[in-house]
Amino acid sequence: MSVPFLIIPAAGAASRMRGGDKLLEKIDGMPLLRRQAQAALGAGTAPMVLLREEDTARREALMGLRVVIETVSDAWKGMSATLRHGAVRAAGRPLALLLPDVPGVTSAEIRAVLDAFDGTHVTRATDPEGRPGTPIVFPPRLLDGFAFLKGDDGGRSLLIGEEITLVPFEDDRATRDLDTPEDWRRWRAETGR
Repeated sequence: MSVPFLIIPAAGAASRMRGGDKLLEKIDGMPLLRRQAQAALGAGTAPMVLLREEDTARREALMGLRVVIETVSDAWKGMSATLRHGAVRAAGRPLALLLPDVPGVTSAEIRAVLDAFDGTHVTRATDPEGRPGTPIVFPPRLLDGFAFLKGDDGGRSLLIGEEITLVPFEDDRATRDLDTPEDWRRWRAETGR
């Protein structure tokens, strides 16, 4: 079985942050995007971070890391464009997707999902109640389907009828994304970070 090709889709505009950039928010003094790229590296992957052309600050946040950075020229079309780009780059290998705005996911959680992948079934992290989260691994047989995604479909349509191997995490770390200033304030108040 081939090793999953991990992408971090970071080409979104973060418009719900109302002028801020959620991926540049600092946790323990480090931008979230860099932290997530380091988590992917720590899990033994060679991640590809997908950005927009104008994402200079995000590129700078990744300086010095052994990650591949690629530009998604049609990122304005939504998450589907970024995922299509990643699926093409996976070149027939399983595709692992780590959303960058979920700060609770660490190398250990990424590794747990990758280790649970059997080469055939979609494998996905969940919270204790079974709500789907990140990371997720798609087997190669599903990659052609990414070409037909539209808008901000994050691949959900590809999961219809699929048998999914679930990897439950002990808390909401797989599902808690921070999209707004209010999300960040609540999370910081709860975690002290």
